[in-house]
Amino acid sequence: MADKTYLDWPFFAPQHAALEQALDTWAAEHIHDGHGSDVDAACRQLVRLLGQGGWLRHAVGGVQHGGALDAIDTRAICLIRETLARHSGLADFAFAMQGLGSGAISLFGSAANKEAYLPRVAKGEAIAAFALSEPQAGSDVAAMQCAAVADGDSYILNGEKTWISNGGIADFYVVFARTGEQPGARGISAFIVDANTPGFEIAERINVIAPHPLARLRFSDCRIPAAQRLGEAGQGFKVAMATLDVFRTSVAAASLGFARRALDEALAHATQRKMFGQTLADFQLTQAKLAQMATGVDAAALLTYRAAWQRDQGRNVTREAAMAKMTATETAQQVIDAAVQMFGGLGVVSEHPVERLYREIRALRIYEGATEVQQLIIARELLKSQKGQP
Repeated sequence: MADKTYLDWPFFAPQHAALEQALDTWAAEHIHDGHGSDVDAACRQLVRLLGQGGWLRHAVGGVQHGGALDAIDTRAICLIRETLARHSGLADFAFAMQGLGSGAISLFGSAANKEAYLPRVAKGEAIAAFALSEPQAGSDVAAMQCAAVADGDSYILNGEKTWISNGGIADFYVVFARTGEQPGARGISAFIVDANTPGFEIAERINVIAPHPLARLRFSDCRIPAAQRLGEAGQGFKVAMATLDVFRTSVAAASLGFARRALDEALAHATQRKMFGQTLADFQLTQAKLAQMATGVDAAALLTYRAAWQRDQGRNVTREAAMAKMTATETAQQVIDAAVQMFGGLGVVSEHPVERLYREIRALRIYEGATEVQQLIIARELLKSQKGQP
């Protein structure tokens, strides 16, 4: 049974504990480990289930557009991701991508954009995607080559995106492209591109160790109405970073969910596994490892929910979110690895819970800013503070 005492921490209000408990009960009934061979169909079904259950409302900002609140509650997002991740990595993915894929619309979309897309996202009737990375522009956004050229009341979009989650099943994509107002990151804009837009195609489906819909996208003379631009021309980098700031902390929360599940599995196994006339848990080596695992989980949780709480207070959390993301993902990798080791040969059997967690966690140390990028962000923020810069 997962430790829930953290819900009593001062970071949370009573509604947060109630939300977690309600979702945990719902997920136990509706969400199951494993997804069969058709990952696309499983992901679509999970989006529908999460929409019908009312959980996707928390991924959308604005009550008038189907959201649970006027503004996205970061702590709620984090608790939902942590809870879903304990039950199913794919369920967490389905929820997270609805939020990340539509987040730029919640933050920067026009009233017409919000009305056209957000209610459908909240109900699970439209699947969203966030298309930032390119073959030669991952962490280095300024190296982006995908370009959009203004043409009357439209833009003509050409180029490719890759590593795009929900690629191949999304109904629309928030796409970032170079529009050239200024050099580097200051000459990028963001657009909503519907999946049925002429000139858009799925160039390649990508298979990864923890299966989920992933693809390389291609745009060939793809005409996008200027009304589908999010924010001002040239502000795409700002749009992307503001969206990632909301959801980066939630990556830490998903890692926590994986780590808590691994710790629960390890505790149950250690107290039941008989060895040399006693249980595995009776060995001091096992006890020391369990202590390290539990301490790491709590330390990561404190950083994660500090960042979530600070953002909900309206504070800048660039440094705090990076610390949380880095610490939680790296710690979860260590906790899950320790759980696999504790299970021995059983821990590497395909589709065993800890084997599945071992595959699920690896990507979280890379996407939405690899650990090394988080280190650079933290150092940059520290140095700015030292120099007295805002």
